[in-house]
Amino acid sequence: MLLESQDYQGWNSPWEPNATSVGRGPCAWTVLIPFFNERNFLDGTLASLAAQDVPFELILIDNGSTDGSGDVAAAICQRLGLSYTLRVDRRPGKVNALQSGIECTKTPFVATCDADTLYPTDYLRKAQHLLETSGAVAGGAYFVTPTATAEDHAQAAQRMARAAKLLPAQCHTGGAGQVFRTDALRRAGQFDASRWGYVLEDHEIMHRMAKLGRLAYGGALWCAPSPRERDRESIRWTLLERVLYHVTPKPARDWFFYDFLGRRLAARKLTSDRIRERQFYAQTDFANRSATPA
Repeated sequence: MLLESQDYQGWNSPWEPNATSVGRGPCAWTVLIPFFNERNFLDGTLASLAAQDVPFELILIDNGSTDGSGDVAAAICQRLGLSYTLRVDRRPGKVNALQSGIECTKTPFVATCDADTLYPTDYLRKAQHLLETSGAVAGGAYFVTPTATAEDHAQAAQRMARAAKLLPAQCHTGGAGQVFRTDALRRAGQFDASRWGYVLEDHEIMHRMAKLGRLAYGGALWCAPSPRERDRESIRWTLLERVLYHVTPKPARDWFFYDFLGRRLAARKLTSDRIRERQFYAQTDFANRSATPA
């Protein structure tokens, strides 16, 4: 049974769906949203995507939710008039869910989005501009809070620009803000738990993408993950691992991921499904908050 949106408490997006563009016309983009027990946050995320100013294909991947998130997501999309495909992949772990989504992606560009993140109305258009003008195979958005000011945006963009200039072949954003050329992602081996089934998949996938071409991080591309507090001990890498990641030269990065980091994560049992075990200390209602810079 589908649950109506008013039956649960969630965070909301200030944007109205753009019915003239979403789900109509030729699509350059597919948006993948893997989720597990995210019913309180899907409404805001999907409303922000429904307001995109370019058409796209939406693929929702329910990674075995136990709180009815799949029914909630379907109900929200129907209310918003948002075309979607809902897949259920009960293999535990975000990597498996992303693999399931990529397998049915047919567009030249694909964005991985999180179910608790707000996206500005021009997110996909600016992502495409970033990839096409830079010739990059993948790119990323900087993160701000939903209530970030124009100054907050400027500072976040500058930090990302400095990091990308210093370390151009590394990952500088999380999976909530990563965008790819689909053909390059497939050539890199895409998301595949048999290749990398651990946490920190956003860093490892960018490592493989960097072998095929440039990574781009643009000052105009951003999104706003929810600032809810998380217990991230189960997925955090150690200071030693982070330092080595940053100092390992590009030619030796395979050694870092597969001989060093992968073995350490395996010993700590930090497989991709551990992300699903996060405990959320607060699920704040973000009603009427805007991610538009003030």
